Amino acid sequence: MKKESAATIRAKQYTKNSDWFCDFRYAPITGLAYEEGVHRRDPSSVIQVGDTYYVWYTKSVGEAHGFSTGDPEAKVFPWDHSEVWYASSPDGVNWTEQALAVGRGPKGAYDDRSVFTPEVLHHDGKFYLVYQVIEGQYLLRKYENIAMAVAEAPEGPWRKLDEPILRPAMNGEWYGDDDNRLKVKHKGDFDSLKVHDPVLFYYNNQFYLYYKGEQKGEEMTFGGRTTKWGVAIADHPEGPYLKSEYNPVTNSGHETLLWHYRGGMAGLLSTDGPEKNTIQYAYDGINFEIEAVIKNPPEAAGPFRTMDHDRSPLEGIRWGLCHNVHSKWNYIMKFNIDEEFKHCYANKVNPEVLWLGKKARKD
Repeated sequence: MKKESAATIRAKQYTKNSDWFCDFRYAPITGLAYEEGVHRRDPSSVIQVGDTYYVWYTKSVGEAHGFSTGDPEAKVFPWDHSEVWYASSPDGVNWTEQALAVGRGPKGAYDDRSVFTPEVLHHDGKFYLVYQVIEGQYLLRKYENIAMAVAEAPEGPWRKLDEPILRPAMNGEWYGDDDNRLKVKHKGDFDSLKVHDPVLFYYNNQFYLYYKGEQKGEEMTFGGRTTKWGVAIADHPEGPYLKSEYNPVTNSGHETLLWHYRGGMAGLLSTDGPEKNTIQYAYDGINFEIEAVIKNPPEAAGPFRTMDHDRSPLEGIRWGLCHNVHSKWNYIMKFNIDEEFKHCYANKVNPEVLWLGKKARKD
């Protein structure tokens, strides 16, 4: 009998085709590009209203100094002391920054420190922004919530809800009094410390709020950080939202990126966890299964919300905006999916021919 390695045996489980597989290409845009002294990051999904595209994003100014300054008002991260702005475009490439959409609240409000990482849902003539908020001093053990604002036009004005729509579990127990989020007696739920990166969908006649959870005493495993996604569901867009009894619905993933597809929900999980850099699909929006393993996914991506999302598995992420945080000042750029090499194999065209042709044109 022919001997088989462990890898060969595992490979027999990997029988899915390439329908969900893709590469990604990146390109600059105007209006939201690199600017000295300004951070622009975490773009929302791109929506089209009439002939105009809109996007919302996190904006802040000034350098971040971390937690060691001794000044409780010092800017800790690029998303600290931030607010949500919006921009418009006729073509998805050339953007004009318009104005502040949702700012920080007055001293003592639930959003007085920072307002960031927005997502948008256009439903029944109204626009719903969901985003993260921090109140008071920014600490490592700080609880973070998800809030909502509502408008009847993309330009606003935006009406904030009186309270956050989702809070962390806030269970678990800290060890000691030092501001160290990794030292715990008990971790609590997967979202015991923070709820992050919200994205809202109208799905199955309800409203599904997907989010990333951070846990007290988070650890590092062979897949990296142990962040996961959950979902909270409501009958009305303004809530109340109840967390699913199946949470967490993923075992990996950082920023949430999901889209509708043929009665289910698809998601791209990146950055963290044993199933990072995968595209997954849940026929019921809850039970996600891996459909493709990808490389070089966009960071904090906001896809264009097309009405043709059922055309193909990847139509819901055909293009969109993402951020580049690998420079001193964060900025926004465009991504497109690239299926050329996959199509080469499907059509029995040697991909080396395509690669050499591209190289010749570039040279």
